Amino acid sequence: MSTQTWTAERVARLVDHTLLKPEATPADVAALLADARSLGVLAVCVSPSFLPLDRTAGAGATEGLVVATVCGFPSGKHASAVKAAEAAAAVAAGADEVDMVIDVGTALSGDVDAVRADIAAVRAAVPAAAGAGGVLKVIVESAALPDDVLVAVCRAAEEAGADFVKTSTGFHPSGGASTHAVEVMHATVGGRLGIKASGGIRTAEAAVALLDAGATRLGLSGTAAVLDGLPRG
Repeated sequence: MSTQTWTAERVARLVDHTLLKPEATPADVAALLADARSLGVLAVCVSPSFLPLDRTAGAGATEGLVVATVCGFPSGKHASAVKAAEAAAAVAAGADEVDMVIDVGTALSGDVDAVRADIAAVRAAVPAAAGAGGVLKVIVESAALPDDVLVAVCRAAEEAGADFVKTSTGFHPSGGASTHAVEVMHATVGGRLGIKASGGIRTAEAAVALLDAGATRLGLSGTAAVLDGLPRG
């Protein structure tokens, strides 16, 4: 049972309202923005090909919203220079936050130095002092990693200057966010880095369990259903 009162309004301010499916259309993005404003979420997360977001599709459609995007998504199997270039282009196109994917195979092989260098290359492309933006989240695919590797990758992300570690892309066959993974991540970098739980979070109960485990941000595509299951006010 949760020891905190997680209201719909409180949780909404921790949500990246997300649309990353490959078949998404500009109309889907316009609907995402409208939903985001009505739901009161913190941020929207879209594929980089949709940047810059069209502010003419509904006056000030992104006003008051953090704009996040992804790089090296969803496999992470991209050269670091490519990830860095993608991240830099996204920031130039108006992204406030970038969620990058590590090379999970490199992590599983034990080459944590290469993982750290990969993150550092993207960090350099997403300046931490870029106004209100410049936030870098590192997607580690926690469901695919043993605990010791998850700990090592989280430490590497911190050493490379990341702002958040994030559980999942939501596209990996090993699964999405789990309370156990969030607990491990929180024990490793909690209080210093943010922890974003993402992937397969479809109910209020699941969201609350992840927040209680230490998540400080949630990546949701079914945001309305999650918030509808929480008390108001």
